[in-house]
Amino acid sequence: MIGNGSLLIAGCSGPLSTVDPAGASAAAIASLWWAMLIGATLLFALVMALLLWVFLKPAAKRSASPKLWLVGGGLVLPALVLTPLLGYGLYIGEKLLAHPRADAPVRIDVLVRQWDWTFRYPGPNGTRVSVNELHLPVGRAADLHVTTADVIHGFWIPRLGGKVDAIPGHTNVVRLSASQAGSYRGVCAEFCGTGHTVMDFAVEAHDGDAFDAQLDKLSKDTP
Repeated sequence: MIGNGSLLIAGCSGPLSTVDPAGASAAAIASLWWAMLIGATLLFALVMALLLWVFLKPAAKRSASPKLWLVGGGLVLPALVLTPLLGYGLYIGEKLLAHPRADAPVRIDVLVRQWDWTFRYPGPNGTRVSVNELHLPVGRAADLHVTTADVIHGFWIPRLGGKVDAIPGHTNVVRLSASQAGSYRGVCAEFCGTGHTVMDFAVEAHDGDAFDAQLDKLSKDTP
């Protein structure tokens, strides 16, 4: 039993785990997932208990009117479960939007193409660029402006936040932040052709001044 439990816990970790968050956005998404899991488990337990009750006491099934089951199970129970879940989901979704804020987030432009990722970091000393490696500051919000040069792709760093589509001719913005320094992994979450399975990128989160120092090491973007 201990070995099986360890395997289950280990399955929740890893570079692509959505339940091992390392940033505020990912933590909000993980909290919604846990709420849905707990709610689904309780609901399943309730249904199984009612089913067992009917089997153990067949007379109870005959004494309860069909209207009670239809109204209670078809209207009241879903309303009690889905209404709070909808409200919580809307609250979490609102928190994930890139709203204006007093401390301006770091801007990073993301250009996706088959089969690589180009990241540009505008700054007072010019724009720096990296390919297939994204650099983020720890503890600071970063707004990533995502677009594509060809087909639709999906930008996703599971441990830092949710997915956003890269759409030709359009720019979507996703706000991410890393709560701890380290290495993460991003992937394309939308099938985009024969190279989709190898279309991933590295993510490095840097503490304090190490982020600016890392940007200074990158090549300058050439028009």
